[in-house]
Amino acid sequence: MTDALMAVNAKTSRAGADLLRIVRINEEIKRVVGVSFKINIMALNAIFLAKRAGTAALGFGVLSNELRVFSQDLRTCMESLTGLIHGCVDEVSIVLKDIRFTRLLRQTDQLTANGSVAPVLRQREIENDQHERRLSSLRKQLKRALEDAFRMVELGGVLAKSAKIEAAYGQSFAPALAQVSGEFDGIVEEIRDSLESLRRSAFFTGH
Repeated sequence: MTDALMAVNAKTSRAGADLLRIVRINEEIKRVVGVSFKINIMALNAIFLAKRAGTAALGFGVLSNELRVFSQDLRTCMESLTGLIHGCVDEVSIVLKDIRFTRLLRQTDQLTANGSVAPVLRQREIENDQHERRLSSLRKQLKRALEDAFRMVELGGVLAKSAKIEAAYGQSFAPALAQVSGEFDGIVEEIRDSLESLRRSAFFTGH
């Protein structure tokens, strides 16, 4: 096998691994979207509970409303990640198709040995490089969007922990408020774990 064909095979293997990693990232993003929807429902219930508790839970009500806004912002952020994921899938699919076509051209070039395939091969390699650069750009955008989502979740964690503190002032409603705030905290931590796992994806680290 020639060095060129070995290089093509290595590219195929790398692109195939990237495609698998992208699919896994997308599954995790869908899971975060589902959890953010759950926070929204919980926040609505918490706001209702805070109203029942009256002035003793004013702070808890404000924080619950902030958590509701957080869940909506998080979903919007995840939608932008989904858009980038779709772009990555498109580019990797094109790269894989280009690699297969390039391999055929190289094999044809070796068989004919008259140089007629060389110009087509060069043009194909230029296009391959362009798609790989686009994929690299999308990879960086996705990583930045993921960091934005992570910072958002850090804020959500602060809100959830503040709600736990406010729940203590809820007088007779304190146990119920404490339970809800504990659930908020647990769910936000769950999202943080998901995003941490995405940050470690080999799609970004290259390992």
